[in-house]
Amino acid sequence: MLANPNPSLALLMHDISQRVRYAFDAKARDIGVTRQQWRTLFLLSRMDGPTQSEVADILEVERITLTRMIDRLADAGLVERRADPNDRRVWRLHITEKAGDIVDRLTEIGRSVEQTYMAAISPQEATLLFELLGRIRESMRDEGSAVPSQNKVES
Repeated sequence: MLANPNPSLALLMHDISQRVRYAFDAKARDIGVTRQQWRTLFLLSRMDGPTQSEVADILEVERITLTRMIDRLADAGLVERRADPNDRRVWRLHITEKAGDIVDRLTEIGRSVEQTYMAAISPQEATLLFELLGRIRESMRDEGSAVPSQNKVES
C-alpha cells in the first residue's frame, strides 16, 4: 500500500493526457491523421509559411522528427514545401486546401473530446483550470526545464 494515496501532479496530468489522446485517436482514426500531424496542420493553418525549424521549435519536437512528419503530410497532399523567395536553402510550409477540411474536422473532434471530459466541472472551474495550466506551462517555458534542447545533434 502506498504511503500517499494521492498521485503527484505529474502523474495526474500524464494520466489525463493519455486518456484524452486515446479518446481523440479513437474518434479520428477514420480520418487517417495522427494527433501530432493534426497539431502540425493546425499550427500551419494559423501561420503564413513558417520554416520547418520554426515549426519544430513551436511544437517542441526534434527537427528530424518534424521532417519525417512533413514528408508524410506532403506525400498525402496535405502540406506543400515552397522555396523561400529570399533564401533558396529555406523551405516554407503551407497547408493545402485538402488539409483545411481535415483541420476543421479534427478541430471539431478535439472540441467534442474536451467537452466530454470538461463536463465533470463547472464553467467557472474550467476557466480557472485553463488559466492555471496556462500559467504552469508558461513558467515551464520560461525556465526552459521542461523542453528538450532543439539544438542537440541526434545520435
